[in-house]
Amino acid sequence: MCGPAGSGKSTLAGRLAAGGAVVLSFDEEAWARGHRVHPLPDDAARSIHAELQRRLVALVRDGARVAVDTSFWSRASRESYRVVLRPLAVEPVVYYLATPRAVVLERLRGREGNGPHDVIVPADLAVRYLDGFEVPTADEGPLRILTGA
Repeated sequence: MCGPAGSGKSTLAGRLAAGGAVVLSFDEEAWARGHRVHPLPDDAARSIHAELQRRLVALVRDGARVAVDTSFWSRASRESYRVVLRPLAVEPVVYYLATPRAVVLERLRGREGNGPHDVIVPADLAVRYLDGFEVPTADEGPLRILTGA
């Protein structure tokens, strides 16, 4: 699934987990490693993505349904996960949470830093995240657009 911070990815991940999917969460892994401030240093982000990709491949090989909960803010980030799945003949479906900008900003203003899905994102950083987000397109592969509100 993809969308900027505050778009509702973790809420969707919870619903998918309740339906039997294994959720791999960037934010949970970052929190477990002690990261409380975003953006993470590049080396930390790379390490977390490498670990999530390793787990993803192992779970898919075991036949699990997997949901990856991270922003996938760029086409390149989405492609990096497709690349690791290609040898397994798996084509991932991207769930894009098209949440209105005002809703995202309101949700982020309400964060208190109490857990991995409540990391404080300062207003200027939130705007940069929104402005830099590369919306997925159907030419990348299977795409489902969910309207978040």
